[in-house]
Amino acid sequence: MALKELIATIAQALVDDPDSVEVTQIEGDHNSLIELRVAKPDVGKIIGKDGRTAQSIRTILTAASTKLGRRAHLDIVD
Repeated sequence: MALKELIATIAQALVDDPDSVEVTQIEGDHNSLIELRVAKPDVGKIIGKDGRTAQSIRTILTAASTKLGRRAHLDIVD
C-alpha cells in the first residue's frame, strides 16, 4: 500500500482540490497498476507542460517500486 499512498500524497500536493484525488491499486504477481483520478480542472496540473509532471511522478513511482522489488505503472484517468 506504500505506492498508493505515495502517489496520493504527491497528487494532493499538486492539485487545487485535494479531496477529489482518488488512487486505486490493482495488484498483479510482480507488478501493480495504479490509477489516479483527479477533478477535471486539475488534470492539467497533474500532467504538466509537455507531460513533464506526469513523467516525474512516474519516475518517482518506478524508483519506489524497484526498491520494493516490484514493477508499477501509473495511469492518469480523466
